[in-house]
Amino acid sequence: MDQSQHDPAFVYYRLVADRERIKAQAGGAATPIISKGSFKQVIVAMPPLPTQRKVAAILSAYDDLIENNNRRIKLLEEMAQRIYREWFVDFRYPGHESVPLVDSELGPIPEEWAVRRLGDVVELIYGKALKAGVRRNGPVNVFGSGGLIGHHDQSMVDGPGIIVGRKGNVGSIHWSNEAFFAIDTTYWVRSSIPLTYCYYALDEMEFLDSHAAVPGLSREQAYSLPLLIPASDSVARFDRIISEVFAFRHGVENAIATLRSTRDLLLPRLISGEVDVTDLNIAIPDEAA
Repeated sequence: MDQSQHDPAFVYYRLVADRERIKAQAGGAATPIISKGSFKQVIVAMPPLPTQRKVAAILSAYDDLIENNNRRIKLLEEMAQRIYREWFVDFRYPGHESVPLVDSELGPIPEEWAVRRLGDVVELIYGKALKAGVRRNGPVNVFGSGGLIGHHDQSMVDGPGIIVGRKGNVGSIHWSNEAFFAIDTTYWVRSSIPLTYCYYALDEMEFLDSHAAVPGLSREQAYSLPLLIPASDSVARFDRIISEVFAFRHGVENAIATLRSTRDLLLPRLISGEVDVTDLNIAIPDEAA
């Protein structure tokens, strides 16, 4: 590519904007591919280089913000996981210095903590069938065993909540801050203890695949697993901290969704020239260097 005439970032966004038209050039019934010859036949309009750079700078700014927010989410997740493990795996929770350890089936645990069967405190409730063809687009997140798979206009469970993979991704654990719909490849969780604690405790468990042909999580096996139940004051304190972390993460996720929506709305208009950037005073890499 001649970079004296074409800005690489603009070319990338140009291809993204034209992806459907490019895909139409694909041949092959089983596995459609785009040959080099077919690709060369695709004709696209390219504005002057300064305009290319301005358009690329605008769209790149959105992508940079999205990436920065994704990093913030990763840091929040790492922080919450670190708190859980420090308090409930390593037993370095606030006030642990004055609490002796006692024997249990899980090994030494703090005095006044307990070990119970998962089924004593957690209920795994079957999700419901909701095929893609019958979903009505709306604000409600739809979860499968692999996580978020779409949207619907009606919820099944009030948030916040936990979704557990039942078939396919056995034992996968997902969190929803808002009301959601859990399809029939999942369970959703009801519990007498805070769901923030359940979320991390479930993620630590080893669930067995009970089906040979199609992977599946057995409730009976899951219910028989031992679950550490910390003192109520420790769980309540953890819940307050992690609920705030999850709420902040949810706000960042909403910001990412807004940025993506705005970028995707601007992309075709900027690429086509419908939105003219010629006279905009935008710093571009060569000028800023």
